[in-house]
Amino acid sequence: MTKHAKPYLFACALLALALAARAGEGPVIHAMEELKFRAPQEKAAAELVEGHSGKAVKFNFEKDARNAFFMGQSGATPEWDQAAGFSFWVKGDGSAHCGGLQFIWNEDYAARYDFCFPISGTEWTKVAVRWSDLIPALPKEQCKFLDAKAGNAPSKLGALWIGKWWYWKSYEAHSYALDEFRLEPELPAEAEAPKPAGAPLARVLEKLKAGQPVTVVTMGDSLTDYAHWANKPGNWPNMLKAQLEAKYKSQVTIVNPAMGGTELRQNLVVIPRWAQQAPEPDLVTVCFGFNDWNSGMRGARFEETLRYGVARIRRLTGGKADVLLMTTSPALEHWDTFAELAEAARKAAAETHAGLADVYKAMHEAGGEDRARLFVNDKTHLGQPGHEIFAKTVLAAIESGGK
Repeated sequence: MTKHAKPYLFACALLALALAARAGEGPVIHAMEELKFRAPQEKAAAELVEGHSGKAVKFNFEKDARNAFFMGQSGATPEWDQAAGFSFWVKGDGSAHCGGLQFIWNEDYAARYDFCFPISGTEWTKVAVRWSDLIPALPKEQCKFLDAKAGNAPSKLGALWIGKWWYWKSYEAHSYALDEFRLEPELPAEAEAPKPAGAPLARVLEKLKAGQPVTVVTMGDSLTDYAHWANKPGNWPNMLKAQLEAKYKSQVTIVNPAMGGTELRQNLVVIPRWAQQAPEPDLVTVCFGFNDWNSGMRGARFEETLRYGVARIRRLTGGKADVLLMTTSPALEHWDTFAELAEAARKAAAETHAGLADVYKAMHEAGGEDRARLFVNDKTHLGQPGHEIFAKTVLAAIESGGK
């Protein structure tokens, strides 16, 4: 063997390993050749079907299968900390619903990591999951983002559950088959969607000024959710729509995925659900805080999650969506409580070049001695004057370009 042969063979071996990794040839986590997941007591059943390779497991969920999980183990090893993530194959039922994975970290059931995936395809499709795609669904101190060096180690992911937690708020009948979970030693570098070149909301404002149709997605909790009783007489998303259409003569479509009782991280998990309806919206508004605070979320972690959320929205919409962060609204009996969450939103907007609608500041300026008028009788949810302030503040942010 010549002196040049060993380096050449070594280079060939490295190339072969890299190609194998790109081809998804990491070690198998779950072959899905057997029914190894413990089924819930009711409203769900699993069966073996023909898979992408050999057999696969099909998971069937009946209507209203709430908190119904098939429980298994991840089989995590120290090798997971060296990997980029994992992959699996999915064959859906052709519906607009989504499937869900949930991992339990370090045997701590408060440390849950969730992943949402579409099931609209009826052919086998490979899904690659980076560790950063698994979102900690709760704001507990131990619920850090996964990172072997700077966060929670993937090697401590224990139980693997298939199903949906309570915050999905959508439990129609659906089914999907899963096959061949593999550890992925390498995955393509995560492509970060570019930040807007100009003002944060310049693109949506330009379309409005041109009278072109725009689509706005309003992520939020019960202050935004159409289904909440306090929002039935009128709500800020529809007030905003009316004001934009009257002023700019544009057709404005509001896609409102807001869910009462939920938190920011939970809504980041289920972005793929509304993204099927609005894959390239012109604007996405993000309005959270009250429920997050009650669950233990504080300023620094809220800021981190908002930064992650802006990047995730941009990535999953192909960089087409302008993003507008809204500061946390005060409540009558928590008039100053959420100041650090509001400041976190301001910092996150500045750091990510997102738009900012400072409703915390606007509510304080409008409050005065009769601040109770801004809320309904529960002293938390918005009354009509409060909704009007929200709509006015968001409109002003759009018209300023989000500066």
